[in-house]
Amino acid sequence: MNDAVNDTYHKALALNMDKNNYGTIAEIGAGQETARWFFKVGGAAGSIAKALSAYDMQFSDSIYGTCQRYVSRERLHSMLKTEYNLLDKRLSDDKASGCTFFSFANTVTTFNYAQQRSGHGWLGIRFQTCPHEMVSEIHLHVALKGSTNTLDQTALGILGVNLIYGAHYKHRDSTALLTSLMDNLSTNQLEIDMIDFNGPAFKQIDNRLMALKLVQLGLTHAAMFQSDGKLVQPAEALYKKAVLIERSRFRPPTKLNIDLLDCAYEAFCNETDVNRDEVIVLSEMTLQNLTYGDDINIEDFLQRIDILCALGKNVMISNYAEFYRLAQYLFEQTNKPVAIALGVPTLRQIFNEKYYENLDGGILEAFGRLFRNDMRLYVCPSIQTTGELTTMHDLKVQKHLQHLYSHLIENKFIRNLDTVDQNNLSIHADAVFEKIRNGDASWQTQVPQDVANIINERGLFKQGT
Repeated sequence: MNDAVNDTYHKALALNMDKNNYGTIAEIGAGQETARWFFKVGGAAGSIAKALSAYDMQFSDSIYGTCQRYVSRERLHSMLKTEYNLLDKRLSDDKASGCTFFSFANTVTTFNYAQQRSGHGWLGIRFQTCPHEMVSEIHLHVALKGSTNTLDQTALGILGVNLIYGAHYKHRDSTALLTSLMDNLSTNQLEIDMIDFNGPAFKQIDNRLMALKLVQLGLTHAAMFQSDGKLVQPAEALYKKAVLIERSRFRPPTKLNIDLLDCAYEAFCNETDVNRDEVIVLSEMTLQNLTYGDDINIEDFLQRIDILCALGKNVMISNYAEFYRLAQYLFEQTNKPVAIALGVPTLRQIFNEKYYENLDGGILEAFGRLFRNDMRLYVCPSIQTTGELTTMHDLKVQKHLQHLYSHLIENKFIRNLDTVDQNNLSIHADAVFEKIRNGDASWQTQVPQDVANIINERGLFKQGT
């Protein structure tokens, strides 16, 4: 297949003309937008066995079984499985020896004009790469940005064709497949904030790298996976959760990293408006935290993730270099309290006005976005080389920002975290990393024992990585 094909019309036509592929399309929530392309270009009888939309809930349940949420990964999975099994059962005797089967499905909600709420949805494909092969699957979640149903429907149709085409012709190159999903689309129309590959076609793919790629390629601003390493859709994971987040390189996670987060967690849970059972804790890394030189060291990235997941941490990757942009994103995902754990050096950076030169309102606009939803910063002290302790009360900001700083402290947007063990304040991750690489065993006293065990057992962060 010619990889130069990238417009939607010719992708659909190429699939229709390829007698090696045959499948079904099932769509709920935005019309038959993907199927429409295959019928529009002609020759659909060569590739499409069935196209349907089961909009009525009872009708849908009678086909796919009941579920709690209709726009969910659970519903997508049942649609793909049901439709593929029907295809295989009814046509395997006639076609299985000469072609591969696929089932494509989506379940979406488009822009809600009455509530002024953006749409979102799940798309997926179950397919073979050669006859009689076990199936492979791609699931993805899309956040829609259209201001009308029509705009969302148009984007979904194009994305659906891109997914079917990419699964069949680009599955050997995951980066090319990811990039091709946005052919004839832009991030002004939609974002893909989760993707999951499974099956024999993707044996070499690490889905954690796919989460990184989504952010790196600009398909989304943030991606997330749980402590078990499984990718999750951020809005779903953070829905109605109080969020506590720590940003760091975690190269490696030190005693200070863990102590700071643990102490902030206890302080956060003791707030009157926070329910401990609703709190989710995130260890977040930005692309800037991961980049050294011009690129990201994949092995180094995976090593950090391995450690954080082994410690039971949920991990977020984002391109939100500025804290106010991270805060805005979190406010969009939950209506519960949000907090950030950090040290005095990071707080000093937040007050550096050079980071807000692109904003018309400068630092005032940035802080308006950062603190607008009762954001709270838990700030632990730092220790100078002289041994002197610097707390948030000792921090000196520029003279014209002193009143702003005092206002934030007095109104408890910035809160002193004095429960962190002062013995950990002199630990610096960069120094620990260099000790590991240089074979200086003293690093083991500066990280939690679990971290030391993982690094030693797996030989992580050695020279050459």
